[in-house]
Amino acid sequence: MRIVSLTCAVVLVAAVAACGGGHRVSTVTIPPRLVLAEYGRAAALVTFTAENAKGSLHELATRRFSEKVLGASRAVEILELGDAEPMLKESGEKAFGPGSAKLIGASRDVPVVFAGVLKVSNVKPSGGITGFGIPHLEATVNVELQVALYSTKSGGTLWRNAASVNEKVGQFSMSGNVPSFSAKDPNAAYGQMVDRLVSIVARDLYPTYERR
Repeated sequence: MRIVSLTCAVVLVAAVAACGGGHRVSTVTIPPRLVLAEYGRAAALVTFTAENAKGSLHELATRRFSEKVLGASRAVEILELGDAEPMLKESGEKAFGPGSAKLIGASRDVPVVFAGVLKVSNVKPSGGITGFGIPHLEATVNVELQVALYSTKSGGTLWRNAASVNEKVGQFSMSGNVPSFSAKDPNAAYGQMVDRLVSIVARDLYPTYERR
């Protein structure tokens, strides 16, 4: 009788587990926080401005951000408008904002525009002499990227995100007290750092996955 009872108990436990008594882990897709297609077929992009830095670092960040947007929103076209300075002069703004966004809406058939700023701070230069007797300069810097999406009709902010990294970079020089990022190949010199910044800022454009 004991053997029969034990067998029945094992069968019962197996039946309960088969009916959902065990914990099942599944992967749930969480939609992107920002879906550009909801605003229309096209979005404008102004070249990011640079604060406390010279060179091409902000241009590289703009290109990488554009690639991320296109990768996430294949149904959306990106209209690259170039330097923000002419828009700032016309709007009278010191930094890209509602006035500049509305100017774009008045002249371009796009519902939204991305604009951003790359800020460099806490520059700590260091250097030395290479094995070939050539002096070199590198620095530990803090780089922050702030990007916002504006309505070109109202000038209102629809989305905003930011990221910062603290890294050592080479192919670097100082112009007065302002760091200059002017490598012959910016992608090779600063590409990994910029990729990290852009990936964090643009993550709202992509779905995320959660195990439950």
